[in-house]
Amino acid sequence: MDHDIAWPGSVRPGGRTARVRESVLEVAGDLLADRGFAHLDLAEVAARAGVGKTTVYRRWRTPAGLVGDLLVDMAEQSLPRADTGSLIEDLMANARLVAKTLTDGRQSNLFRAVIAAATCDDATAAALRTFYDTRLTEWTPCVEAAVVRGEVPAGTDARAVLSAVSAPLYYRLLASGDPIDDEAAEQAAKAAAVAAAAGTFVTKQAQRA
Repeated sequence: MDHDIAWPGSVRPGGRTARVRESVLEVAGDLLADRGFAHLDLAEVAARAGVGKTTVYRRWRTPAGLVGDLLVDMAEQSLPRADTGSLIEDLMANARLVAKTLTDGRQSNLFRAVIAAATCDDATAAALRTFYDTRLTEWTPCVEAAVVRGEVPAGTDARAVLSAVSAPLYYRLLASGDPIDDEAAEQAAKAAAVAAAAGTFVTKQAQRA
């Protein structure tokens, strides 16, 4: 029976609901990476996951709803931020993590599919923004600690610094096709750290204060 199906976080880990969610999201991620958002079918996901179709439709309702929960799960499963005591080392760890994700065959295809879907589906776009908001929030203390240590000026926008690390790597994935390797990750981290130290990311509000 399906009466115990609930949204993430509403039941204890390891219960039937958690197992259903894990199975469905794994299948959804595989199909999304293989075929893209346009071909993500809830009935097929249910069949491949061995879950009742009614359960899947009632819980996730639409492909966009399923993608949204998949992104929530990805954010939950992402590695915690680094805490090396050095901004450049923290940013290097962040860049390497992004690069590792974007060079993984399944993950890179999945992100391409989700980003493409977000350009034409508002629900997917909102879910993608929530995913990146979660990751930026997780890593923000790295920059805040750097302010305290005097590595970067007060008023530095942590989210802008972290975005500056990942943006060149996503550009390589989605536009230029240049390799996303250790050198690219190192360059992205160093460029962001140098710019942050120079005050590039200090907010206008902080400058006026």
